[in-house]
Amino acid sequence: MPDIDEQGRPEPPLDGDELATLVGYLEFHRATLTWKCAGLDAAGFKATVGVSSMTLGGMLKHLAYVEDYWFSRHLHDREGQPLWATVDWKSDPDWDWHSAAGDTPEELRDLWQDAVSRSRLLLDEALADGGVGRMSRRAWADGRRVSVRWILVHMIEEYARHNGHADLIRESVDGLTGE
Repeated sequence: MPDIDEQGRPEPPLDGDELATLVGYLEFHRATLTWKCAGLDAAGFKATVGVSSMTLGGMLKHLAYVEDYWFSRHLHDREGQPLWATVDWKSDPDWDWHSAAGDTPEELRDLWQDAVSRSRLLLDEALADGGVGRMSRRAWADGRRVSVRWILVHMIEEYARHNGHADLIRESVDGLTGE
């Protein structure tokens, strides 16, 4: 059982093996995003900082898409949330970011939580079928495939980058600061 910090985040293991460390950091960053979005209303989910159009609501929707893209589509070559198939990504590559303005905080939290829950199950399935070295079922356009390890590190990077944005946005909403 991991230690839980004062913000409700599971601390990554100090002496874990490769998989426990990677998953520990991914879960820590997922929980950091949860913390940064906690208790906000629709106005909080639409707040921006400076000239950026980035919002916490858009971030949740974007990360729901990213979870589905890497764990459903790329790792297992399966479709994720049906919503993504309705989007013309070529004509609107930032749809996930700006369309969130029309969603309620509850819809955005549910969409993201659903994607994270599905990703956890899909990760477990892939690990049972080859561990962190298992290669993705879907290849990039040039034929290369990525490993579960690569996907986990990429997801940690994705959350870490956006959690920095989330810190700034949340502070602009109500002054909440933290790591």
